[in-house]
Amino acid sequence: MHPNYIYCVKMLTVEKIGGTSMSQFQDVLANIIKGKRSGSELYNRIFVVSAYNNVTNWLLEHKKTGAPGIYVKFVEDGDYSTALDELCDKLIQLNRGFADIKLDQEVADKFIKDRIQQAKNYLYSMHNVAGSGYVNKANIFLAAREILSSIGEAHSAFNSVNICQNNGINATFVDLCGFNDSESLTIDERIKKEFSGIDFSKTLCIATGYTKGIEGIMRAFDRGYSEVTFSKIAVEVKADEAIIHKEFHLSSADPKLVGTENSIVVGNTNFMVADQLADVGMEAIHPKAAKPLELAGINIRIKNTFEPEHPGTLISKNYISKETKVEIVSGTDKVLAIEVHDPMMVGEVGYDLKVMQVFAKHGVSYILKTTNANCITMVVWDKQKSKDLIKELQEVCYEVVVKEAAIVCCIGTNIAHPGILCKAAQALSDSGVNIDCFAQSLRQVNMQFVIERGDYSKAVVALNNALCVKK
Repeated sequence: MHPNYIYCVKMLTVEKIGGTSMSQFQDVLANIIKGKRSGSELYNRIFVVSAYNNVTNWLLEHKKTGAPGIYVKFVEDGDYSTALDELCDKLIQLNRGFADIKLDQEVADKFIKDRIQQAKNYLYSMHNVAGSGYVNKANIFLAAREILSSIGEAHSAFNSVNICQNNGINATFVDLCGFNDSESLTIDERIKKEFSGIDFSKTLCIATGYTKGIEGIMRAFDRGYSEVTFSKIAVEVKADEAIIHKEFHLSSADPKLVGTENSIVVGNTNFMVADQLADVGMEAIHPKAAKPLELAGINIRIKNTFEPEHPGTLISKNYISKETKVEIVSGTDKVLAIEVHDPMMVGEVGYDLKVMQVFAKHGVSYILKTTNANCITMVVWDKQKSKDLIKELQEVCYEVVVKEAAIVCCIGTNIAHPGILCKAAQALSDSGVNIDCFAQSLRQVNMQFVIERGDYSKAVVALNNALCVKK
């Protein structure tokens, strides 16, 4: 046990609340923070909060569309100062939405005004230094991205503590943003310092999802940083369980595609399945956040904010389903299938080394890779850097074919049995979906089917109904 921590015999949990849930904080307060708890039952919990929905998009750039935010204005020498003022007005307007649950409007407004003014001062100084020509602009821009990222989490965490206190809950604001100090601490050191000496049995800690560190949490993890903070806190305080509250259950398939009645909540799964989901963009938890928890033996529970009584999904290290079944059907229709063909590839040792060197140069990771005697097929995200990668591949390889595609995956902890692949292929065939490419590793936790992009929804429905829904 760490000497700086005071533990109660009750279970200590670290809990992450996402941006969509935070924007409906009245439900978070009623369902998660309070629930049926009273007195000491309210404590022994640490909440790590994201910015309110869309705030980080306004600060940086839109995560899905790429629409520019304040960060882009700063990099492109635009009017970032006015943009910050406009952001301040938006955040104050968000504050108004929490008046009914006792957010002190004057105190909350002052906090965010001061924080944005401080950020503006930092950015102004950095802009002048960048313009001097004496420093590498890239480093300045990365620092600016860190500063801007932190504003949203500071805003939501401060408000949450204020609301809790005004509702009779003893809450502590754990500000990991480091705005008011110049200490050269790593991320882990800052977390350790800020949580040192807190008696978790007597206060509800609410921490910012952003943590300032000399390595730069945005540089290392980009938009997954809040879950990394959550993971590092759980490991540092030796939590009994790490809980992620989302606006949906982790289910057998997307309810919007297969219908709520055919979407089965996954009760248990393991970290290997969580990795497969992250690889196709359905993050139960960011993979770089999951690894420390897995190594520390801390289980993750995924819960639905709006169904607080439901136990959700428990992700543990060694879980294997007793029943042979596909637990989750997932994927994406936003990928490209790249096939490198060369008649001289046959029997040539290390042919794909030059292909992988191009991938590394462009910072592109593939989702799927499969080969035969003279072809290598890889599936990547349909993004600009992937297109730059393809352009260079076409210059160095004999023949490169590119196709817009979708990938659909059948994932489970116990699917290494005869007949499951046959059943999956038959379900796709019966639905008129052709399999362009297929991959499965020896460990057999994920059957990956590359299909026509337009067939994605149809394929998910077919596979979920055939493999997950009990007849």
